[in-house]
Amino acid sequence: MIAVQLLRRKFTVKQYHKMIESGILTEDDRVELIRGEIIEMSPIGTKHAACVNRLINLLVQLLGKRVIVAAQNPIALNDNSEPQPDVALLKPRDDFYETAHPQPQDIFLLIEVADSTVLYDREEKIPLYAEANIIEVWLVDINEQIVEVYQQPTAAGYQLMQKFSRGQTLSIPAFPDVKITINEILSY
Repeated sequence: MIAVQLLRRKFTVKQYHKMIESGILTEDDRVELIRGEIIEMSPIGTKHAACVNRLINLLVQLLGKRVIVAAQNPIALNDNSEPQPDVALLKPRDDFYETAHPQPQDIFLLIEVADSTVLYDREEKIPLYAEANIIEVWLVDINEQIVEVYQQPTAAGYQLMQKFSRGQTLSIPAFPDVKITINEILSY
């Protein structure tokens, strides 16, 4: 029996953008670039969509013009990763990031909402965010009805992870005056 070595082609963000510009990938393709690989994103179910809508509504009400709340838009982490987190809290900019996707230094908080992708988000995307020095990430686990909060990023991952459940309250380090209950994030 002969072992077959599969060759994988890794892409840069620049090559990925050229595929979009040339029509190889279209806006209808639900994909993101993670560590040089084009990953097909799971379809968005109703509970997932509702949770993202709830978060956006809540964050806009609580933070107003202190942030830009971006929903499922790309962020530029490095030369080979351009994920699309469900929600990103960004530093305000007059051009609303028209000239370039937000980079790690532009990000206050990333939120991933997961039902079918909990393991992928936890094992692939969250370590990627830590490597990029994203200050804080929330993983909203719809199935378990919890929010995992990741803080203190290092190249080896986040040093601090806390789980919050119904009845508990979260705050965002950049905005300590803002309190959010887990009940406000999850469905009633």
